[in-house]
Amino acid sequence: MIPLTLKIAQVGPWPVNAYALICPTTGQSVLFDPGADPDALTALLADSTPTAILLTHSHPDHIGALDEMKRRLNVPVMAHPGRRGIGPEADIWLKEGDRVKVGEHTLRVYYAPGHIDDQICFAVENDKRVIVGDTIFDGGPGKTWSAEGFQTTLQTLRQVVIPWPDETICYPGHGPHFVLGENRADIATFLSKAHPPGFFGDATWDM
Repeated sequence: MIPLTLKIAQVGPWPVNAYALICPTTGQSVLFDPGADPDALTALLADSTPTAILLTHSHPDHIGALDEMKRRLNVPVMAHPGRRGIGPEADIWLKEGDRVKVGEHTLRVYYAPGHIDDQICFAVENDKRVIVGDTIFDGGPGKTWSAEGFQTTLQTLRQVVIPWPDETICYPGHGPHFVLGENRADIATFLSKAHPPGFFGDATWDM
């Protein structure tokens, strides 16, 4: 089976990494996190047949162009219901362990709360690539907004991220992609530390 083609556009003022995965055999594609710039996102999907818009989470910088892209593509929006009634409405609600088809390929959904309650990751099955949103970056975990959120992030790192193989390539919502194994020792050290009581906010592996 020919691997999925991955394309990226950096959009918005922060900027956000919007991704497209395209099945070379069928031409079917999915779009992740339409944060801004609908024209750039549309170009990302050129010469493919979009079948869905997938949201890693519902922070505004990741969904700024959602309404326009849904109008242009006329495809279902898929997201986790962790902020249902607060975040955008989805046509299909996803949960831990669900699968999403992209042509001949399948994405496996991982629920990864902490940064936000509806954060999910999409792993390409029989591949080493994972779209991780703001779960984890090449220098630390995603920012948290409460002490409870930080503790949830630690749990997500232990239960979701650490079990992935060393060769896993993480594609985050901001910044460069990275190989998980190259960060594993730093993550393990981070998880072994006693962090200040009540801590939350930006964190780095070496803090």
